[in-house]
Amino acid sequence: MCCVFTAIQYAHRHRAGIISLIFSCSGVRLRLFHTILVSFIAFLFAAIVIAVISPSHSRVENFRELGELRVATRVDALSYREDERGTYAGFEHDLLVALGQRLGVPVRFVPYPDTEHALGAVIDGQAHLAAAGLTPDSHLPLAWTSGLREVDFVLVGSTSRRHVLRERDLNGRIVTVRQGTKLATLMETVKQHIPGLTIAHPPPNTDDQTLLMQAAAGRIDLLATDRVNYALAKRLAPKLTIVYDLPFKSTVSWAMPLLQSDGELSGAINDFLNESAGNGLLASTADRYFGHIRRLDHYDLTFFLKRIQERLPRYIAYFHDAEKKTGMDWRYLAAVSYQESHWDPEATSYTGVRGIMMLTIDTANRLGVEDRLDPKQAILGGARYLSMLQSKLPKEILYPDRMWMTTAAYNIGPGGLNNARALARLLGKDDTAWVDLKSVLPLLAQPQYATQFKSGPVRGGEALIMAENVRNFYDILRHTYPAENPLLAESGLTVKSTH
Repeated sequence: MCCVFTAIQYAHRHRAGIISLIFSCSGVRLRLFHTILVSFIAFLFAAIVIAVISPSHSRVENFRELGELRVATRVDALSYREDERGTYAGFEHDLLVALGQRLGVPVRFVPYPDTEHALGAVIDGQAHLAAAGLTPDSHLPLAWTSGLREVDFVLVGSTSRRHVLRERDLNGRIVTVRQGTKLATLMETVKQHIPGLTIAHPPPNTDDQTLLMQAAAGRIDLLATDRVNYALAKRLAPKLTIVYDLPFKSTVSWAMPLLQSDGELSGAINDFLNESAGNGLLASTADRYFGHIRRLDHYDLTFFLKRIQERLPRYIAYFHDAEKKTGMDWRYLAAVSYQESHWDPEATSYTGVRGIMMLTIDTANRLGVEDRLDPKQAILGGARYLSMLQSKLPKEILYPDRMWMTTAAYNIGPGGLNNARALARLLGKDDTAWVDLKSVLPLLAQPQYATQFKSGPVRGGEALIMAENVRNFYDILRHTYPAENPLLAESGLTVKSTH
């Protein structure tokens, strides 16, 4: 970390102690303190001067001269992470790749162990910007972009932990928060009037999801985080709960040098973010990574994780066999099956659909399924039906939207999905984007829209719920069972996928 950043952070964190010490001193002690204070200021100034003039690190070139956009980041489940293929993805990663395409240069991501080092790289001139789930901090010598998404801060812990009703209930508690973040600064302000509160910092390179798992297991008393990271972790740890809603809100933003020699980059980034908010890129990218993660409640998650242990092993060989014969990711097939029947091979609905994949008699006959209650036959039949539905979608519908539209079509049929896409076009929405179709599907049941189609009303809201639940179940199964076939992980559905 650069000297400038270290000095500024130190002075900021200890400003309250310095001020109180000034007012508590008198006489000789005041003169002694004055000498110490002058020495400290001189040391601080020297550190800044040394950092500025030090030749040990040359500042990064203009992105056009360098031929790349250099981004300081850190590994984070939401912003920048390695996926099953060994490539990187994430909310901010995808946006920055799109920014690089607009600028006409590749993006080079440089991971740092923590937020402090990532921000320090920008201050020290080693990166053009920092993007790592950052929230603006006006005390740092940085310029901040407009917000990419809103952030609500919370304290979380195990359900066995005592809840916090009022801020003063934090007395005697230990709150863990990542060092160098705006949230850490905010927690220090709370500590100033709650002396019994202890603030702890995890080691560098510890990601949020690991900390959240530790909190769920009770190894951390309370963890300061944001609501989206909490919701992401809760799907794997139902015992994790919000203990206290912190009275702080912010946004995720990107950090740039305060004094920029390159005005082109700053203007291009602001234009890009403004356009992304207007053309739906921000919304669709956010939906891809966390638009579905808050749908399942505590009971849903607990029950699903229990069924993974107790029921899935009985049928997992059938799902694998269906993957081999159809090219469909077995975890996706299992997610659809769980949503349909909770992996019950004898499930029956009031509409007459039956079996572990809840096939209609007509669909079963068309797919050659003789016994819908035979899980091996039903799973293979369901896989073939999903493959057929996917093949009917236009090539313009890309992954992962392609997956969720296939899932919705499994519920309402290809005709129902076509109606939803037609209505989306009629309403001026993008019929190839799942984020737009989500708002249209429930309208299919409303008379003013249903009368426009020969099929009449369609329970599009049920299809939406199914698709969003399957997204969650599929994510959990992917975490529980890492991909054995990288091609399946890449396409999400089939090896033959064009994506």
